[in-house]
Amino acid sequence: MHIAVLGMGRMGRAVARRLLDGGHRVTVWNRTEGKAAELISAGATEAGTVAAAVSGVDAALTALADDAAVTSVAFGELQTSLDSGTPYIDCSTVSPALGAALADAFGDRFLALPIVGAPGAVTAGKATLLAGGPARLRDQLAPLLGTLSERVRHYDSAAHALTAKVTTNFLLISGVAALAEAFTVGRSGGLGDDELRELLADAPVVAPALANRFDAVLTASPDGWWTTVLGAKDAGLAVDIAAEAGAHLPLAEIVRKRYEDAARTDPGADIAAIAALYRESGDPAQE
Repeated sequence: MHIAVLGMGRMGRAVARRLLDGGHRVTVWNRTEGKAAELISAGATEAGTVAAAVSGVDAALTALADDAAVTSVAFGELQTSLDSGTPYIDCSTVSPALGAALADAFGDRFLALPIVGAPGAVTAGKATLLAGGPARLRDQLAPLLGTLSERVRHYDSAAHALTAKVTTNFLLISGVAALAEAFTVGRSGGLGDDELRELLADAPVVAPALANRFDAVLTASPDGWWTTVLGAKDAGLAVDIAAEAGAHLPLAEIVRKRYEDAARTDPGADIAAIAALYRESGDPAQE
């Protein structure tokens, strides 16, 4: 298949690389140039515009940061340029409301496909795909989905697939915040980092996904792929989904605020960097 991948953030690059490695023809586009060099070396073609990227493709795929970015691309040049009947897949973590709006606008050729897993898991084919859209479209896109991963969960709508993604994301980002505070409890009572690592690194209360970030949270490492800005955004999505149903999530609101605080220091830092808030004087939570 010939696939256009729009958005060259970490996840977009990982998706494009996995598709290339699977033998697909890939054309890439990004709002700013300079992020696709490795993909071009691996055989991808870079387009200067969305219209050029999607010309003649079998499917167009977006992997963008948030609702605003997806809205700008999808309801802009993509909608006016994509051939009638060509499938459009969105892998972004956005609001279920936007997913529903995209399904309304693009009809039965739209598939929400948020991805659970790090970019490394995507390139290894070990991520989980949350596919929300018509069964016929999922069948049509089977070669693409199968290349990305054998782990596919099917949902009857884009909104449900996106709700599933936000549910998953919130569990991890709140867990990272809780782990940072657990370390603070231990340090406050006199435990050293080596003792905390020995106590908790292999403890059953630490989920595998959280264990992958254990040392990063312990050291408040800024290195990673899921930024504090995205952590705040995802917590906000959780709050909004619940609010639509009349539910209040006080914990999620606190988690969002914590990531917003961390993002003010370093918006490009990984979510593990939230732990730095507890090592700084003038912690916003204490004011």
